[in-house]
Amino acid sequence: MGVAVVFGSIYLEHRTGSHPEKPQRLSAIVDLLHRERHWLNLLWTEPRRASLEEVTRVHTASYVEEVRLISEQGGGWLDADTIISPRSYEAALYAAGGICQAVDLVIEGRAGSAIGMVRPPGHHAVPDRGMGFCLFNNIAIATHHALGIEGINRVLIVDWDVHHGNGTQEAFYEDDRVMCFSVHQWPLFPGTGMVGEIGAGRGAGYNVNVPLPSGSGDPEYRRVFEEILDPLAERFRPDLVMVSAGYDAHWRDPLASMALSVSGFGELTRRVKSLAERFCGGKLVFTLEGGYDLQALPYSVLATVAAASGLEFPDPLGPAASRSPAPAVDRVISSAKAIHRL
Repeated sequence: MGVAVVFGSIYLEHRTGSHPEKPQRLSAIVDLLHRERHWLNLLWTEPRRASLEEVTRVHTASYVEEVRLISEQGGGWLDADTIISPRSYEAALYAAGGICQAVDLVIEGRAGSAIGMVRPPGHHAVPDRGMGFCLFNNIAIATHHALGIEGINRVLIVDWDVHHGNGTQEAFYEDDRVMCFSVHQWPLFPGTGMVGEIGAGRGAGYNVNVPLPSGSGDPEYRRVFEEILDPLAERFRPDLVMVSAGYDAHWRDPLASMALSVSGFGELTRRVKSLAERFCGGKLVFTLEGGYDLQALPYSVLATVAAASGLEFPDPLGPAASRSPAPAVDRVISSAKAIHRL
């Protein structure tokens, strides 16, 4: 069964000018996927619009209305990083709805896995405000949607964006139905995501952060997935796996200083695919988050799509330049394993 790609032209109408999170990011991905369609088994699907009821399961009604009004009045800046244009409100509703639709495609068995080629991205958006280029928290909204479907009682969210998904963490910090796992660069925006942020109340222990030093690449991420994510998934046994798939940890990305390769993203995909096959019949959904180099981003997404399809994609950009010495990650991995009793 093929991979569903949720994409609509509405996502290109979130106009941001010369901002790093610009429509050209998505155009580059879609153009590459179309050029490579002869060996990919893709099910292209138009997104649906999220309802206000779906969005307000995560965000306050007053914040949603604020985004609508700013957009309706011609646009403006939510903060120094986050822009709204006249069509951004609609694009954000379709981004959230697109990931809800991806969930439905997978759970109903119409696709083996699904990836939402959506924008604006979402994982930094907290209940009462957007930030970090994000308006509505697409993966959190879609996770609530999934939890309302019969048979979906536990959702594992894996966030490999280079920036910590603070909005997703906040959305589920006291919820034991959702395990949020984030591996990210530290220190870096937004300044959250330390090992000791493990959840609270019923959610204590279900929030997992692995903040890695700059320069971490394929070997370090492999260790994190093998030593921390794999045993946690075994303990949690999810009914659905969701991925906040940011590609700004690639060594070419201008907004961070990590060293993942295109091949590395393919490997991360194979690992989450293996977890989904092991615990929940392969139910796996990706949502696009960051990634700002217009060469590395489309190739990295293609590596994910190929790996989700069980195919190999040769890395055209190669590994990062020699790293000497390799970043020291033993302490953070040991700390995460200790605090989560691994």
